[in-house]
Amino acid sequence: MRSSASLVIFALALCACADAQQVKHRALPAGKNYGSNSAAGKTFTHDGVKLYYEVYGAGQPLLLIHGNGSSISEMGTMIEHFRKRYQVIAMDSRDQGKSGDSADQLNYTRMTDDLAALLEHLKAPPAYVLGWSDGGIEGLLLAIQHPDKVRMIAAMAANLKPEGAHPDALAMVLSMIDAMPAADRETPQGKRDLKVTKLMLDQPNIDPRALEAITVPVLVLAGDHDLISDDHTLEIYHHLPNSQLCIFPNATHMIPYDDPALFNSTVERFFRTPFVKKDRVKDFLKSFEALKAGQPGMR
Repeated sequence: MRSSASLVIFALALCACADAQQVKHRALPAGKNYGSNSAAGKTFTHDGVKLYYEVYGAGQPLLLIHGNGSSISEMGTMIEHFRKRYQVIAMDSRDQGKSGDSADQLNYTRMTDDLAALLEHLKAPPAYVLGWSDGGIEGLLLAIQHPDKVRMIAAMAANLKPEGAHPDALAMVLSMIDAMPAADRETPQGKRDLKVTKLMLDQPNIDPRALEAITVPVLVLAGDHDLISDDHTLEIYHHLPNSQLCIFPNATHMIPYDDPALFNSTVERFFRTPFVKKDRVKDFLKSFEALKAGQPGMR
């Protein structure tokens, strides 16, 4: 059974989800034990921590990075979709899932270094990177700290600082941590959950100007009712020199779960389409003149 601290993450998820009777997608085919697959699961050790990972499919590597308090098991619909075209690499972050615990304070820099070490361990060429929530943060940091490991990035609902989250989201995390029974705080799982959850209140602390060093194409994604504030998502987008922006309508932080077909196809189209940086005026005029000339629309 999950402790109260772990329930913080699931409460955030539940408040974001649509009514269960109206959700239209989600189930995986029987027998898909993503996150607990003894045939695919492997471990390696980095920085003194044993890290659990799974690899599926063939082709160019695509690194999946899960969110806070999550694991490979909650990215099953992404694995199922992308393994048909890519070699999907997914790892449980330190202090989460089946990976081991770190001895000191958890931080995004070390989790990102773990990801780089995994790609090195697998001798993978530069990877497509898809990160959700904390995974989006780590995806951006991977391009900053280890630019040679990254080919393209899709960052769903990342933030550069705790204040980038919507005030309602931060208030919920604080209130639920405060409500955690003292007895739960002393259990091994409770200590682990608190360590991971409190990370959202103290970190990350990334200078937006650091994003300007990222030269690979980045797709910045969020829901229009996300846990990350709209202004903060735009700040990330504007500081990335080669970026595209996707705001899903009538959607929350949970759009990868609520509508995986839409989310995954949006990310795949970005990865598969040669990146062209648009000019606000020149490209408008080019299309406008083609329209007036009666030429067929361009994709």
